[in-house]
Amino acid sequence: MTKIDSREVKALMYALGAELCGIAGVDRFGDAPEGYHPNDVMPSCRSVVSFACRLPVGTLRCVSHAPYTRARNSITPHMDSIALRFCMEMERRGVACAPVPTNESEWDERTGRWRSVVSQKHAAQAAGLGAIGRHSLLITPQLGSMVWLGMVLCEAELESDPLQPSLCTGCNLCVSACPAHALDGPQLAQDKCWSFAFGDDEEKKTWRIGCHRCRDICPFNLGSLNRGI
Repeated sequence: MTKIDSREVKALMYALGAELCGIAGVDRFGDAPEGYHPNDVMPSCRSVVSFACRLPVGTLRCVSHAPYTRARNSITPHMDSIALRFCMEMERRGVACAPVPTNESEWDERTGRWRSVVSQKHAAQAAGLGAIGRHSLLITPQLGSMVWLGMVLCEAELESDPLQPSLCTGCNLCVSACPAHALDGPQLAQDKCWSFAFGDDEEKKTWRIGCHRCRDICPFNLGSLNRGI
């Protein structure tokens, strides 16, 4: 296998359009649920490359649900495209990689939860991009929770990035703000959140994302390094 280092990997990911990029060795996924470890998906995986792009903060300030819904729906194929192109470029360099879908999930009957084949948020946390807050969103120092995540499984053994300390202070503002009470328990109640936030707007006859209050109210929704807009 061709030797490639973490710096080259990140340079390629940034050239393809990522704004943040981090790397985690598979040893950091010991707590992954059964069946959802990187090696359950790609047995030859030795490193996970996590990357992020910003979700425009202006969408949070709109009364209409349309801008946020369009931004979220448009960024998903953008992230999948970056991941696919990265894998193709890495293969030209002699390293096999596999993209993990950005926004697809399957039912885990053992735990009664929907899961990505490898958790995007936990991979980003393991790769040092940020830390998961009380609202279950990843918070990064550079962009806060206004990020969308992508991931690639890689056969090359790459150097892991340092983990990020959590910015979340446990203020519970997100818990109080949630109209569906989806954060009342120790983990997000997916059914409560999704049934309230996603669905058809009967009045306007369109599908929309109708709630992002946990993201709105978080004191760190723009991170700690971002001076805001």
